[in-house]
Amino acid sequence: MSAEMEPPPATPAPEGKYVYCIIETKEPRSFGPIGIGGRGDEVYTVHHDGLAAVVSNTPIQVYDPTRENVFAHEQVNETVMREFTVLPMAFGVLFRTEDDIMELMRGTYDALRDVLAKMENKVEFGLKVNWDRERVIAELEEESEEIRNLKEQITSRGAGSTYFARMQLGRLIESALTEKSEAYVREIYAGLRDTAVASRANKPIGDKMIMNAAFLIERDREAEFDAIVKEIASQYEGKLSFKYTGPWPPYNFVHIRLKLERGEGAA
Repeated sequence: MSAEMEPPPATPAPEGKYVYCIIETKEPRSFGPIGIGGRGDEVYTVHHDGLAAVVSNTPIQVYDPTRENVFAHEQVNETVMREFTVLPMAFGVLFRTEDDIMELMRGTYDALRDVLAKMENKVEFGLKVNWDRERVIAELEEESEEIRNLKEQITSRGAGSTYFARMQLGRLIESALTEKSEAYVREIYAGLRDTAVASRANKPIGDKMIMNAAFLIERDREAEFDAIVKEIASQYEGKLSFKYTGPWPPYNFVHIRLKLERGEGAA
């Protein structure tokens, strides 16, 4: 009887470097054993001529954007931003070696320095605004005689109401909802515009969200911006709900592609 052959041990994935952000410093820095992947990898800096990439060791693999992985990525950037202006990298950027990272910084040096100067002492805040869609529709029916009359007409006819009338009612309500939500959003932006350096409108998620925005704020105006958001939220109490987050690294205002010119090194 022959002995069963044990399968050979799996070959471990080669090691690479996960890049979190770029900062401006000549001094080697370490930010603790908080690297992505749950192994307790030390987060440290790789340098080139006054710039530094904040990295940790990692197996070369595709990182899925799970809650744990995204949290680890953001935690590093938030830790670093307590002391530095950061240029946050997109989630999941890996390179094979430190030399490849230094080559990246050499090839994009002027662009990195330019963006760092623009982002100096600035942070990002997020603002999501939601409403109760069904409640708003009920209010629109009270406000609009045209919507109210058409709905009463359809109700009185019951099953005999025409498909065309129902379609017309749906279009009227959608148009009124769009008009009302756009008016709210314009008013909110107008109230925040003078305090923000820049803003970015992202696509709302779901039918309850009417605003999904990011604002770039000078660090020394954080308290002022915070007070204005709270004041605006109080003006719409009972109508809109505000979800306000930050400060964050300027994810929505930095767009850098980490690619070596010769096409090598990127994992």
